[in-house]
Amino acid sequence: MGDRLRKHIEEVVPLSDDEYAFVLSHFSKEAYGKNDFIIQQGETVNHCYFVISGLLKLVYNGLDGKQHIVSFAMENWWESDFAAFFTQTKAQMSLQCIEETHVLSISLNNYNKLAADFPKMEYFFLKKSNAGHIASQRRILSFLISSAKERYEQLLEQYPILFQRVPKMLLASYLGVSRETLSRL
Repeated sequence: MGDRLRKHIEEVVPLSDDEYAFVLSHFSKEAYGKNDFIIQQGETVNHCYFVISGLLKLVYNGLDGKQHIVSFAMENWWESDFAAFFTQTKAQMSLQCIEETHVLSISLNNYNKLAADFPKMEYFFLKKSNAGHIASQRRILSFLISSAKERYEQLLEQYPILFQRVPKMLLASYLGVSRETLSRL
């Protein structure tokens, strides 16, 4: 399990065996079944998750009962309700497994300790945070300036594997279209 994390970190910063052992000591291994919730809306968010295997969806349930897919997370992706994680407040979103999933979790205390004690990891976390921020802005822009067809084509180009692993109903929600519209696209 840990080898995937090491390879992921080493895409940004090199690590010796001792450094990696130190990093890994800040994480916990967790396993979840299909449809299990890792985070539920309204609960305090204590951890951030690195996906070793499986597939997750981050969901906002509106007051009207409509489910909005904010993001998907598969292998080598980080996910949480980050606003709630970093502020240690109640989740506004739920994190649910689409498939059986294995993750490495890190608490905010361990995250901060690791970043403070080990500058390489502070740099790594900064790079990942920046990449996530950029991706979020691109997603917002796609809703503002792109048609449903263009959003579909962008998703297909960037993450074709999602079309094999995610049910069409969830892809439609993520793209902000009905299932029927997705079928036409």
